[in-house]
Amino acid sequence: MKYSGIGGQAVMEGVMMRNGDKYAVAVRKPDKQIAIEVKNTRDINDIWHKIPIVRGVVSFFDSLIIGLSTLMYSASFFEDEDSVDKSTLSEEELTKLEKKEKVEMGGTLFVSFVLALGIFFALPYFISLGLNRFDFSSATIAFVEGIIRIGIFIGYVMLISRMEDIKRTFMYHGAEHKCINCVETGLPLTVDNVRKSTRFHKRCGTSFIFIVFIISVFVFMFITFDNVWAKLLCRLLLIPVIAGISYEFIRLAGRYDNAFVNIFSKPGLWLQKLTVMEPDDDMIEVGIASVEAVFDWKDFQEKNKECFSNDI
Repeated sequence: MKYSGIGGQAVMEGVMMRNGDKYAVAVRKPDKQIAIEVKNTRDINDIWHKIPIVRGVVSFFDSLIIGLSTLMYSASFFEDEDSVDKSTLSEEELTKLEKKEKVEMGGTLFVSFVLALGIFFALPYFISLGLNRFDFSSATIAFVEGIIRIGIFIGYVMLISRMEDIKRTFMYHGAEHKCINCVETGLPLTVDNVRKSTRFHKRCGTSFIFIVFIISVFVFMFITFDNVWAKLLCRLLLIPVIAGISYEFIRLAGRYDNAFVNIFSKPGLWLQKLTVMEPDDDMIEVGIASVEAVFDWKDFQEKNKECFSNDI
């Protein structure tokens, strides 16, 4: 499989694909037409993306911002009847509304981030403190804390996957993966070819999160502060570093196919069975539209046709 450099995520009734300093959002509107928006983003060739680990931290926060922005864009097609009709607003009113939406987006991002830290990092930490009454080493307690963290995450994913809207989002997630896999195995990007491509991918965000949790287990074993709050603060401050390390692994997994990479990719690929579902043809069409808006897959396959001869 040849690395294409494209990546994406699922949004509400749609798919976002990113290639270099551009990303496209394709959404299946209520009238069944596909709306596409293409925007520029941070140049992946800037200085920060040339520094290992640091580029992972930058990409992590960049992805959070783009992800929330694209979710808001896709949600705008499904606003309720009480929402404001932007077509009736003056230019000044529209500018004020857009500023308000940006503030709300920033607030939502901040609250979501704090909740994630609380649920997936602080909560397992405080639960594991109950082991201090026993004669366990700090490394053992940190290991148990990591297992609790992973258990909470898997339980959370299993719970939300039962929600109908989330199921559809996970199906669009499948469309995103299958489109990328179709391109990277050298098959023409058609509905039929995408349908028979695998829905699992090593560069998935689900795998990234799982790798973050696994690496955090080993990193936190070396935090030996006696003060409970100092130890928690140190854990939180190290999260960007862990995200940067995890990014390097995901990047490595996307570029190489060897025994080491495959073994450590297995847990993330297994978890994708919960977060990546088989899409229908309408969803696949949306995924194809988002790819073609930012990526010349025909040129990519033509330039790398020798690599695909063994993959197809």
